[in-house]
Amino acid sequence: MQRLNPSTCANSRKSQKRHAFLVLYLCLSVLICGSISPLLGQAPAKAPPAREKIDLLVAGGTVVTMDAERRLVEDGAVAVRSDTIVAVGPRIELEARFVAKRRINTGSKLVMPGLINGHTHAPMTLLRGIKDDVTLQEWLEKYIFPAEARNVTEDFVVWGTRLAALEMIRGGTTTFADMYYFEDTIARETKAAGMRGVLGETILDFPAPDNKTHEQTLAYIESFLKHWKGDPLIHAAVAPHSIYTCSEKTLRESAALARKYGAPILIHVSETKREADESRSKHGLSPPQYLEKLGVLGPDVLAAHCIWVDAADMALLASRQVGCVHNPGSNMMLASGVAPVVEMRAAGVRLGLGTDGAAANNDLNLMEEMDLAAKLQKITRMDPRALGAEAAVEMATISGAQALHLEAEIGSLESGKKADLIVLGMNAPHAVPLYQVYSQIVYALKASDVETVVIGGRAVMENGRVLTLNQAEVVAEARKYGAKVRASLAAPAK
Repeated sequence: MQRLNPSTCANSRKSQKRHAFLVLYLCLSVLICGSISPLLGQAPAKAPPAREKIDLLVAGGTVVTMDAERRLVEDGAVAVRSDTIVAVGPRIELEARFVAKRRINTGSKLVMPGLINGHTHAPMTLLRGIKDDVTLQEWLEKYIFPAEARNVTEDFVVWGTRLAALEMIRGGTTTFADMYYFEDTIARETKAAGMRGVLGETILDFPAPDNKTHEQTLAYIESFLKHWKGDPLIHAAVAPHSIYTCSEKTLRESAALARKYGAPILIHVSETKREADESRSKHGLSPPQYLEKLGVLGPDVLAAHCIWVDAADMALLASRQVGCVHNPGSNMMLASGVAPVVEMRAAGVRLGLGTDGAAANNDLNLMEEMDLAAKLQKITRMDPRALGAEAAVEMATISGAQALHLEAEIGSLESGKKADLIVLGMNAPHAVPLYQVYSQIVYALKASDVETVVIGGRAVMENGRVLTLNQAEVVAEARKYGAKVRASLAAPAK
C-alpha cells in the first residue's frame, strides 16, 4: 500500500477550504448584486414577452395593403386571428410578436386584398356564350329571357353558382355582388364555397323562374332577408332589376322592404342610351333622378353600370352615397357605351368594378377587368394618363368595398378588417421583371397567377387547388347543362 505524505494531505485540505470559500464568495456576490442593483438604477434582465397566439401568419413577399397610405411592405406579413387581421407589417417584426398555428410562406410573391366583383349574375355561367354580337335588348328578349324561362330551376342555380364560385376563386375574387333568382340557394352555395357575397333576389314585373307573382316574390325575399340576417359571409339584399322592368310601385315597395330589414338594394341604372332616353321621355328625368324622386337612392344602393350619366347625375349619386359599379368588359361586348369613370371618381362617386354575368362578358375575370378599365379610359380620351394602374387596383379593392358600403370590413389589408387576401405568383414569364407593383398587377399579371386565396381567415384555395369545391364534378355538370340548354333553344316554344 502507498503511504501518503503528511504535507501533501495538509496542502489538499487547505486547497479544499480555499475552493469552498471562493464558491461561497461568488454566490454571496451574485445575491448581493441582485439585491442592490435596483438601488443602483440597474434593473435585472427581464425575460422576453410571450408571443401572442394567432391562427395564421402569411409571411414573406410584398404586401400590397391598399390602406389609406397605400403602403407596400417589402418582406412583409399579415397576422390573422379567427377571421380578422390583427397586424400587417415587416415579417421579422410579426414573427417576433406572434406564434401562429398555421403559416403560409409567400417568398417573393405578392400578397394583396381579395378582389371585389361588384356586379354579377352568378348562375348565368351556364349561359356563357349562348348568343354574342347582338344588342342588349335583343340579347335579353330573344335569347336570355327565353333560355331562363325554359331552363332555370333550383338545380340549375346550384351548379351555375358552383361554376361561378370556382371561376371567381381561381381568379382571386373573394367577394361578389349578385342579382338573380333562387337567391337563397345562391347564398347557401356561396357560403359553402367559403366566399363573401352581397346577394340580391331579383324583382321583375313579370313572372320569374322562381316566383310567378309579385306577392310570392316579396314573401320569398322577406324570408330570405330574415334567414341570412347577421351572417358573417352573406349580406342578403333586394334587387329590383331596373326602371324599365319594374313599375314605380314595384320600385317603391322594393326599397321599403330592403330598408325594413336594413338590407342593400341592387339595381341596374343607366346601362344603355335607350334606357336613359326613354326615362327622360317618359318621366322627364334621367334614371338616377327618377329613382331619387321615388325615394330609392341612398347609402344602401348599389347601382350597376351607370354609363349614361351626366354631371348632375354624378353629383346626385355622390351626394346620396350610392355605390356604382363599372363593368367594362360587358359594356364593350354589348356596345352599351363607355362610363365616364374619370369624372365619376372626380365627383366623389363610390365606384367599384364588376364583370356582369358570364353570359354577357363572357367570364368572371376581375384581373382582366382592371386591365380593360384602365385601357378603355385611355383610348376613349386619347390620353394614357386618364386612368392609371393604381386607380384600377383601387376599383377592384378598396373603392369596390366602398361601393358595396363594406369598407369597414374588406377592401384593404389592415388591422381590424376581415382576413380576405390573395397571393399572386411572380415566376411566370409574363410576371418578370418587376418594376412597379400596380402596373404589374393590372397590365401583366393574369388570373392564372393567383395561387392562394384566404377568405375570413380560411384558405379556400392553396397552391392553385380550390379546397371548397370539386372542380371535376362542377365542370362535368356544367357540360351537361350546356347540352340541355342548347336542346331547349332548338325546340319550339310551348
